[in-house]
Formats: sequence, structure tokens, C-alpha cells
Amino acid sequence: MLEGRNGSGKTSLLRILCGIRMPDEGEIAWNGEDIFRLGPDYHADMAYVGHRDGIKLDLTTSENLDIARGLGEPRADFTVEQALEQVDLGGYEDVPARSLSAGQQRRLALARLLVTQARLWILDEPFTSLDTHGIGVVERLFTGHLADGGMLAVTSHHAVHIETANVHRINLSA
Repeated sequence: MLEGRNGSGKTSLLRILCGIRMPDEGEIAWNGEDIFRLGPDYHADMAYVGHRDGIKLDLTTSENLDIARGLGEPRADFTVEQALEQVDLGGYEDVPARSLSAGQQRRLALARLLVTQARLWILDEPFTSLDTHGIGVVERLFTGHLADGGMLAVTSHHAVHIETANVHRINLSA
């Protein structure tokens, strides 16, 4: 968990971890290799959801998740329908994303994480636009991902409740 005041560098650090911004010094390593040298091999293991949802509003929820599967390493054991169920969007498979509420669009954006094999989820304010129920849904996704051996790098202005002892908090304002 990355914590800190506005402007403390949380989003900048996440962008560096994603490989979309170079660090001012040092290197970011994944399995002992610089992520900038690994390129696509690193990106296959990493998924990012930022401030914006990154969904295509003219496509249906299923089409959005099909694109995510096509861009990453798809999970053979997890269908688009299962991902939609996990984020409480079951029954919305053929609904254009434009028709969803802001919270539903956010949950759709987070459902993209479920359809790929990415072990590292990098999330910048994942609870934006979510109500109390939606926050609980996402916290359960996080707990499940960690229980399956996954990793998270998360910033949030909300208190995050994840049921595991392996959460490290880094305060960039300290």
C-alpha cells in the first residue's frame, strides 16, 4: 500500500513500476531483471488500472473484457462471464459500458484484472466512484489475488481492508 498526501509521488511511483516513466535514478527489477530490458515479458506479468477506467464506452462489458484478454496472457480457467460475476456485473454481458453507472464502469475496469494471468496488479485509486458494497467487492478481489500468490501495489484515499498479514504500507509523506 502506498500512502501519502496529494503530490507526494504515489502516482509517479506507480507509473515507474508500470514502466511508463523512467526512474530518476536506480532501476526497477522484476525477478532480478530491469523491467525496461524485460519489456513485454514484464508487462505480461503486470496489469495496471489508473485514475481513469480505460474502458471503451461504445463496447459491451463482455467486449471490453475480451479486449483485455487479447492484450494480456488470458486466464484459461476464468471466463469473461465469471469475471463479470465477481464484480457484481453478472447479467450485464451485452450492455454497452456507456450505459453503466460510474461505479459499475469502475468495477468493469477492475474486472480486466481477473481475465489475465498478471501476477502484479498496480492500482491507482481503485475505489474511485465505488459505493460501500463496491469497495467490499474489490477488497475481496484483492484478498483472493493475494491468497493465490499474486501481488498488489495500491494507492488509496480510502482505508483498505485486506485479510492477510502480508501487507506492507509505504508512506511517501513521512
